[in-house]
Order: sequence, then structure tokens, then C-alpha cells
Amino acid sequence: MAKVNVLNMDGGNAGEIDLNDEIFGIEVNEYAVHEAIKNYLANQRQGTQSAKTRSEVAGGGRKPFRQKGTGHARQGSRVAPNHVGGGVVFAPKPRDYSYAVPKKVKRLALKSVLTSKVQEEEIIVVDSLSFEAPKTKDMVKFLSAVGADKKTLIVTAGKDDNVVKSAANIPGIETSYVGRMNVYEIMKSNSFIVTKDAIGRIEEVYS
Repeated sequence: MAKVNVLNMDGGNAGEIDLNDEIFGIEVNEYAVHEAIKNYLANQRQGTQSAKTRSEVAGGGRKPFRQKGTGHARQGSRVAPNHVGGGVVFAPKPRDYSYAVPKKVKRLALKSVLTSKVQEEEIIVVDSLSFEAPKTKDMVKFLSAVGADKKTLIVTAGKDDNVVKSAANIPGIETSYVGRMNVYEIMKSNSFIVTKDAIGRIEEVYS
């Protein structure tokens, strides 16, 4: 089992923690990670883009000029795609881009990115994380104390409104909890801060 130092909120040493190799020590599967990220981004798309085809553009009932004798190519309608203001060929229409990925692939992808954070020494384990009230200043102080990067994901065992609101106004800092964290957010962060309780919850859910 991999051992990782545990820090307190002031950045001091608070001991060590053993990480389950079934979750934090597997062989990284790049294919699963790629599929999970592609699926997440596709599911975020609104799919509201739309343009008009020639049948939907107003006008076009009259032939713009006579068939012969003008020196121009024959034209039957001003709503044809080759005219300015005409319809769009194969116009995009609202659609649903979401699709499902097998649960086994999602779990493998999550374990893979968690393993990569350990291997790249980008994981920061804290013994606890709590604020008496939402304060951005307190969050900035905490991030500085533990040496977090500008792109950081903070994961707690459950939703903590004080933690979420304290980080809300800091650019590059994202928050989540074990039931909501995803491969994309973990992968794009340079620092992955997780509480001891969250580690226990992750091992309980994914082992």
C-alpha cells in the first residue's frame, strides 16, 4: 500500500495514511480515462445550436431572373444555399449529445486518475477541512499552507456549504464531494486535496 503524508489545515504534519492499492495503486488505463472524459464533455453539451434550411428561410417563391440570356448561371430561388441569406446545407438542429458509458469503464477510469494523482505526487491529504463560516480569506490561507496549485480540486466526504462558498470566488479552485466527483475534474486539477474522511468513503464505495 502507498503511504501518503497527512497535513492539518495549517500545513503541519498530522501523520501518514495507507491508501488502498485496489483504488490508488492500479495500472492506469488511458483508454478508460479517455472514454470517461469524452462522455462527460458530451453530456455537458446543451445541443441548442440551430440554423435554417432552405425550406425554412422566408422568401424564394419567385425566380430571381429569367432562365436564359443574362450571362449568369440559372437560378430558381433566392433561398438556395449559394445565395447570401439563403438556407444552410445540412443545417445543425437541436439534438441530445449525451450517451451512456458502462459502469465498469467509469469505475476503472476513476481509479486510474486517482492512481495517477498518487504517482505524480499531486494528491494532498488533510486530516480535516472545516470552516466556522464561509470566508474566502480562510480558504486562501489554507490553500497557501498546504501548498496547493492555482488549479485545485477539493474533495470532502459529503457536501459542506462553508467549504463550497469559501472557494467559490477563487479562480481555478473547484470543490466536490465523494458522491459527485468525476474523472474530468480530477484529471484537469494540478492539486487534488482530499480529506481523510473522504479517502475512507472512496475506499468504501469503490473497493
